[in-house]
Amino acid sequence: MIIGSTDGIMVRRCLVTFKPFRIFVVGVGFFSLCFLMTSLGGQFSAKRLGDSPFTIRTEVLGGVESRGVLRKISDMLEVILKRMDTLSKLDNSSSSDARRLEELSSAINRFQPAGLVERIQAIAQNVSNMAIRVEQILQSSMVQGRVLRDGTASQCEVPRDSRFPECPGKVDWMRARWTSDPCYAFYGVDGSDCSFLVYLSEVEWFCPPLPWRNHTSNPTQHTQQTKTSKRQAAFRTDLSVLLDQVGGGKESLSFMKRRIRRLAQQWATAANRLDAKLGQRWRDQKKILVHVGFLTEESGDVFSPKVLKGGPLGEMVQWADILTALHVLGHNLKISMSVKELQGFLGVPPGRGSCPLTGPLPFDLIYTDYHGLQQMKQHMGLSLRKHKCHIRVIDTFGTEPAYNHEEYATLHGYRTNWGYWNLNARQYMTMFPHTPDNSFMGFVSEELNETEKRSIMQNKVNNMAVVYGKEASMWKQGKESFLEILHKYMEVHGTVYYETQRPPEVPAFVKNHGLLPQHELQQLLRKAKLFIGFGFPYEGPAPLEAIANGCIFLQPKFQPPHSSLNHEFFRGKPTSREVFSQHPYAEQYIGRPHVMTVDYNNSLEFDSAIKEIMRTKVEPYLPYEYTCEGMLERVHAYIQNQDFCETESPFIPANFSRLGSASGSRIIGPLFVPLPNSTALGWASNVTAPIAWPPLSSLRLLVSQEGQSCVEACQSAGFICEPAHFGFINNKEALRGLEVQCEVVDSEINHILPAFSVMRRECSLQREPLLFSCSGHSPKYRRLCPCRDFLRGQVALCRDCL
Repeated sequence: MIIGSTDGIMVRRCLVTFKPFRIFVVGVGFFSLCFLMTSLGGQFSAKRLGDSPFTIRTEVLGGVESRGVLRKISDMLEVILKRMDTLSKLDNSSSSDARRLEELSSAINRFQPAGLVERIQAIAQNVSNMAIRVEQILQSSMVQGRVLRDGTASQCEVPRDSRFPECPGKVDWMRARWTSDPCYAFYGVDGSDCSFLVYLSEVEWFCPPLPWRNHTSNPTQHTQQTKTSKRQAAFRTDLSVLLDQVGGGKESLSFMKRRIRRLAQQWATAANRLDAKLGQRWRDQKKILVHVGFLTEESGDVFSPKVLKGGPLGEMVQWADILTALHVLGHNLKISMSVKELQGFLGVPPGRGSCPLTGPLPFDLIYTDYHGLQQMKQHMGLSLRKHKCHIRVIDTFGTEPAYNHEEYATLHGYRTNWGYWNLNARQYMTMFPHTPDNSFMGFVSEELNETEKRSIMQNKVNNMAVVYGKEASMWKQGKESFLEILHKYMEVHGTVYYETQRPPEVPAFVKNHGLLPQHELQQLLRKAKLFIGFGFPYEGPAPLEAIANGCIFLQPKFQPPHSSLNHEFFRGKPTSREVFSQHPYAEQYIGRPHVMTVDYNNSLEFDSAIKEIMRTKVEPYLPYEYTCEGMLERVHAYIQNQDFCETESPFIPANFSRLGSASGSRIIGPLFVPLPNSTALGWASNVTAPIAWPPLSSLRLLVSQEGQSCVEACQSAGFICEPAHFGFINNKEALRGLEVQCEVVDSEINHILPAFSVMRRECSLQREPLLFSCSGHSPKYRRLCPCRDFLRGQVALCRDCL
């Protein structure tokens, strides 16, 4: 021990003694010897150790792999020995560091191995723990020395600033946990309070900027998107680049590529038509990332193995069409099918996702699904909150606002395993337009030309039916009675997957073709007169494909309707929607004669429906919104007009300039006026309308009945509920225009607002814009409903939306 004095201050120095260092090296050598023995002589399998930087799995396979593992061990030991050598040369600034080294020494002395495998495990864990402790001692010693040299200790006192109330708590957290994620060291955190404060003020935003730092760059929270010069998007008809981007190696990706190739000519024709329709209109080219989360290995990817075994294909159909639409519209597209690719595209710092991104997001839009959203949360850290306005979530069954608002959902019983992301509900994009709170993305079905339509009608087999059910489990339980009735009139065909033997669930009178490739299924549907559903799967693409090939779709009516309250399939999904049939879109938007919905439990009704189908002749029919052109038109409108990053208030300004048509002077008048031949109100023509999409010219203001949602109220009047317009009717002007008698007008947080009670003469406006909801309803309230008109065959767009 050496004791010296500097400026009257006694400094105690303690050099590392040889004994603990020697014991440590002996322990490391024994660990290496054990590993060498297992590598050359046998195979030991043990439990995987913790994921520390120096942990190695004790599973040795021999050969080249064993030599690779040994090389890694050698490199690891070299790193540890260098650190120990550095430590032996350092002067420790306190007795606590020496005491820590003595603890390491005594830990090795106390170690008594049991069996061979247990010995390897224990030594490996000790080495890992000691390496981490050594690293912390080194960091602490170096930091303290640097602080004394630089004289910055006094400049790094933790501030008490009312503008940054979380700062002291965050510093305490960093002191205890800064080694928990390598990303902190990546951003310069070294264990000192100075580095904590620099990080928390410049990378994160919980502490005030340090006066002695260079503040040429803003904290991550305030970093704006880089303003780059806009480029014009040009339609593309060559899909070869897209096919290369999709990649391969999975059957799911092969399925998607086959679909893209098969529909390539239809996409090209649709692009030319839409290009002509839009004329010379400027379209911004967007930088778009598509991360297909459900197909990543990290999410389990349960879909790929089932592609050739009758598994669900609807999600892959939709994703293939989304990728194609974005490519054809001319946007700059990146595709991610793994978490590693996602990290690379986003520029995620190395580590476990605790740190935010620095700099602007490199994309204007990110399309993903719920799996991908969870992966982004895990790897983007705090940045997800800042960048979430750029995200679009492909969501088959929809997410209602009450489930989307995390705090509200938790307090009022709407919390599920999905939802709760606090997005604008229009950022969720559905397969069918069943939830107006969300945006309707859709997919495409193959479109026939006039020659093909005539050929199909001439070759239809009037007594041929194809059953909608690829998996044998769909044929179980209670299907026998109506299948027997169907068999009396028609030849029944199935496409049920099987490997070697015919599935016993399929009746003997059914001609089972097995799982068919898409083109062979198309040929089967072009012959058949009837496509019959069993009630499951819900809302898939197959019924639309059958109707497009000239089939009549027969489906069961659900009494009572299926929902998350009474049916296992919907339980846990972020929606309270009631489903009255297997395919509500086909029932509501297509209907007879192409779609018939009957009670399968009523034998007379079912029998009558089969007879009617055999008498009815129909032409192949495909709604415009499910053609390639319809999808391109819709996605184009979304990309060019939807912007959820705007910081403007979502509520109507208190005062508008009401301009007279002649003089332009301000005049007083109502915001909403009656529309001719309608019970709805519209936006007054003498009121300057704020910039909005859809434009306010499409607004139709209605009142619901008690217990009726705005979805139902708007549909009953021939309109669509438009959630984007809620902010313009959430005011007293709307109540006055509708002549609602209010003794009290208050503001609350509830997903049924704005609404009023006739009995109590109470009116309530919405205080939380994320809870504006078309789907909410209450038996005690009548709701103010913002409806809009829509294009025929394109329900997602209003007449002035393009």
